Amino acid sequence: MSANREKDDQVQQEKEQPRRRQARGERRIAQLLEAAAAVFTTTGYTAASTNAIAREAGVSPGTLYQFFPNKEAIAIELGDRLMHEMRETYGEALAPVDPATPLDEAVGSAVDRFIAFNCEHPVFFALMHGPDIPGRITEEHDALHATLLSRIEGLLSSFLPDAVPADLTRTAHMCLGMYKAGLELVLGHEGAERDAYVQELKNALIRYLDPLVGELPALPGHPGPARTAT
Repeated sequence: MSANREKDDQVQQEKEQPRRRQARGERRIAQLLEAAAAVFTTTGYTAASTNAIAREAGVSPGTLYQFFPNKEAIAIELGDRLMHEMRETYGEALAPVDPATPLDEAVGSAVDRFIAFNCEHPVFFALMHGPDIPGRITEEHDALHATLLSRIEGLLSSFLPDAVPADLTRTAHMCLGMYKAGLELVLGHEGAERDAYVQELKNALIRYLDPLVGELPALPGHPGPARTAT
């Protein structure tokens, strides 16, 4: 019985060792990605180096190279993870809404979610809008951009049910362009001044959309969407 128990314990330990190694590896990767995010945000992708990332992570360059062959591989892994999270964010933020929802409420809710994501992950803006991001990230970002525009069109269709597709697409492009321009200003400030820029961004979007939405017919049981004064 004792011999069998020892054999079982040995087998169990052999099974647990790969899992422990995998867990340690995942923690190390997370540590390196967090360090890379800090370096890319501070210096930009071009000026960043694997040595700087290793130094930020508190490890040797040799340790970094065990997991990533170069900084492009680090940026791609970081970008993939951020874009996955971003897709979840816009899935929640840009879901179609009840047409009776006030325009300022719908715009404010969507902007708040996107701003929160970008403030939590400033490296996303640094990687996605830099002049020299790796090719694969560019391709993934283009796909994300196209899907994001489609979701914005879906949200706008809640308020513009009679708009032709070309008009919806144009309006979605304008909204996204305004948001990106405002986001750069938001990320460039902190505290109360950042909050003020967030509100200015919301105001700009609402004032742009309000004349397009106009007075929508009220639905049964609803007073109709509230218009925002311009």
